[in-house]
Amino acid sequence: MRHVAVIGSGPAGYYSAEALQKLYGDEIRIDMIDRMPVPYGLIRFGVAPDHQSIKAVYKRYEGTSLSGNVRFVGNVLVGRDVSIAELSGLYDAIILATGAPDDRPLDIPGGDLPGVIGSAAFVGWYNGHPEFADLDPPLDVAAAAVIGNGNVALDVARVLAKSSDEMAKSDIAPDAAAAIAAAPLTDIYVIGRRGPEQASFTNNELAEMGRLSRATALADAAALKGEPPASDPTPERLRKNKNLEILRGFAANEAGGKPISVHFVFHAAPLSFDTGAVELTIGRLDVDLVVTCIGYSGAALPSGEDVFAVGWARRGPSGTIPTNRGHSHGVAQEVVAWLAAHPAKDAPDPLAGLAAVDAAGWRRIDKAESAAGAGEGRPRVKMSLWDRLLAAARES
Repeated sequence: MRHVAVIGSGPAGYYSAEALQKLYGDEIRIDMIDRMPVPYGLIRFGVAPDHQSIKAVYKRYEGTSLSGNVRFVGNVLVGRDVSIAELSGLYDAIILATGAPDDRPLDIPGGDLPGVIGSAAFVGWYNGHPEFADLDPPLDVAAAAVIGNGNVALDVARVLAKSSDEMAKSDIAPDAAAAIAAAPLTDIYVIGRRGPEQASFTNNELAEMGRLSRATALADAAALKGEPPASDPTPERLRKNKNLEILRGFAANEAGGKPISVHFVFHAAPLSFDTGAVELTIGRLDVDLVVTCIGYSGAALPSGEDVFAVGWARRGPSGTIPTNRGHSHGVAQEVVAWLAAHPAKDAPDPLAGLAAVDAAGWRRIDKAESAAGAGEGRPRVKMSLWDRLLAAARES
């Protein structure tokens, strides 16, 4: 019997556990260790609350998480409650699936002003992440800027622009929903330093911006004359050409028909932030809230021959949720090769004595959140405070 620790219970972690189960069957035990008292990582705290079809992938993970040889170990922070060195002495191998949880800083003057918020914090806030429950972003504003040309930037702009009715079936944090609904927003600027032919938007997410009930998507036709690089592979050229087609449709729209205008601005690198404004290479915008969506990073990973990184922790913040499946299965093969060359460790329960939340505790949280959601027609109403989550997990 082999015993493996997977640190992080997001997509990369669960796909790794799934692969190890297929390769080892009942001859392996897997502990899914997570600093949160709830599993699924990016699915719960990163995917936009109004994209429930994407969040539904967690149902696939339940088959792994509820199997007899996989144990969820929540509310355990590696480095605080137990060290990598301790775990290395107790497990046959360790898989790090900790992602890239930190915002990549935009190192320009004014980047530390209160009205400038990274997307990890802002997305965590509206997704009910306990570490960002007290964020209190300045939303009593008429104009906001979203810096970035990827799907996270679209998520932020869309969640700010959608009406309460459009968010009614989501699992947005209640406090965030109320604050956004009360915001007097009239203009949202989605700003990219490069041209539209280089944007990382996926077609469906970009097209959705043109179907919002209280917002009109706008673009400048003069900025949409570029073409995707000829060196791009065919799927990339097709995606980028479709994006340009969608944006040209936005350029035909006129402002004023709906309460909010969402402006797509290209070739505009931010130079500095000031109170009430962002200075761009193309001029100054008067905005009181700036959300930077320019990528993520993670802490330096611990090293060791028995330590294997997977997902964003290994390759950086790139790819989609399905990308993690193939990557995780490849890492699982590396782990199997390592285990075949090293004897099993005869160690006691590595997590004995830790104040962990197990799968039964998580199911109690899930039941309480789902019941609260059913009363409002939502998939769930998340608990976003540590004490409430832990109290629910331990309720008999």
